[in-house]
Amino acid sequence: MKQKAYARAGVDIDLGNRVKATLPQLLASTHRREVLGKVGGFGGLFALDTRKYKQPVLVSSVDGVGTKLKIAFAMDRHDTIGEDLVNHCVNDIAVLGAEPLFFLDYLGTGKLQPHVFKEIINGFVRGCAKNNCALIGGETAQMPGFYQAGEYDVSGTIVGVVEKSKMLNGQKTVRRGDVVIGIEASGLHTNGYSLARQIFFEKLKLKPKSRVAELGNTLGDEMLKVHVTYGPLVQTLLKKFNAKADAVKAIAHITGGGFVDNIPRTLPKGCDVIIRKGSWEMLPIFQIIRDRGGVDEAELYQVFNMGIGMTVTVAADKADAVLKSIRAAEHKAWIIGEVVKGTGVARIV
Repeated sequence: MKQKAYARAGVDIDLGNRVKATLPQLLASTHRREVLGKVGGFGGLFALDTRKYKQPVLVSSVDGVGTKLKIAFAMDRHDTIGEDLVNHCVNDIAVLGAEPLFFLDYLGTGKLQPHVFKEIINGFVRGCAKNNCALIGGETAQMPGFYQAGEYDVSGTIVGVVEKSKMLNGQKTVRRGDVVIGIEASGLHTNGYSLARQIFFEKLKLKPKSRVAELGNTLGDEMLKVHVTYGPLVQTLLKKFNAKADAVKAIAHITGGGFVDNIPRTLPKGCDVIIRKGSWEMLPIFQIIRDRGGVDEAELYQVFNMGIGMTVTVAADKADAVLKSIRAAEHKAWIIGEVVKGTGVARIV
């Protein structure tokens, strides 16, 4: 059969259609009863059940996974990237108390590789299923000549909902004396990879497939560990501790900007947070970065999560109970700081 002109130019529509034909079965595990229509339409349809809310507020976020993709390319391993993206987006809206409703993805690539596409989509599906979030649509763009061979980019958009009266707003509720709990990350999550790649691959002369004794793993596999989702945990905490009084006052997702830029988003102008180094078990990958990276330690806490993926600011008299509940949900967590008088900054001491 004669190859079509567009395929000769590098865009194989028929291949794209064949690959996407498997999507309905893949997406079945992410279905929610509010989803209308089928995947593949011009727009995804979701009928919000407004009877569940007095004043529903929709919360949205869009993100990518940054240069973590470079590790996936080097390892030719693409099964974690989609889950990373979903979990990152879920966490971003969880800090407001929102539960996820639906997710849409974008994948751009030079040449569509069916096995890569399937691995990425499987990651989206796993992430959405774990977070009770419907995957209702997306876009796959073939753009020959735009990307390096074997490379692609992904981004995702999430929409969630929260009752207006239950929306978390630390700027109104956080007070001096409140306690900050830190919840363990799995590793770098999806931030700081440009600096981490420079440290590991240029300064330390390691390769993605180098086995590192301290990690008990190859460097590439360690750097591809999935970004933890805290969404289900946050919903559990809010139902348990905020039903009658606001014991959980503020939550910060420790992503780009680390502690220094993210925690202040949750603070009133007259308060600081003090984060105490050494109050949690630092993961080996961050110990290597700290000890051998040659970067000023203060900067590390503005670039990396340093082993803490989310902070929860709580009333002091509820801190032990909240901490116990987090650990019962099989997340490692520690009391890592407190709220003091200040000017709205996070201080690492």
